[in-house]
Amino acid sequence: MTAHLLIESGGPQTGPACERFLGDAARLARDGHQVVLFLVENGVAAAVPGTAPGIETFLSDGGELWVDTFSAAQRALPAADLTPRARLVEMDDVAAKLLEPRIRAVWH
Repeated sequence: MTAHLLIESGGPQTGPACERFLGDAARLARDGHQVVLFLVENGVAAAVPGTAPGIETFLSDGGELWVDTFSAAQRALPAADLTPRARLVEMDDVAAKLLEPRIRAVWH
C-alpha cells in the first residue's frame, strides 16, 4: 500500500472543501493505506473537537493526525483543546515524512 501525507491548510472555515478532503483521507485509511493528515495554518482548527466531524471518522479509520505546533500556538490552541489523538509536530517531522520513500503528498 501507498503512504500518504495529506496537508490541510484551510480548515473548516473553508466550507465543504475541507470536509471532502477529510473524507478522501478517511477513505484512503479505510482502504489500508498509511495516511498522515497534517493540519497547518488555519487547518489546525479542524483538530478542535466538534469543528470538523470528518476528523473523528478519519481517526477511527486508522489515520494519524498531526498538528503544526507553530500554527496552533499562533492561534492560541493549546494541546488540551485538541482532539486527544492529535500529535503536535514540528516542521522537522513533516520534512522527514516528505523524504520517506514512496510517500505521496497532497496539499489542500
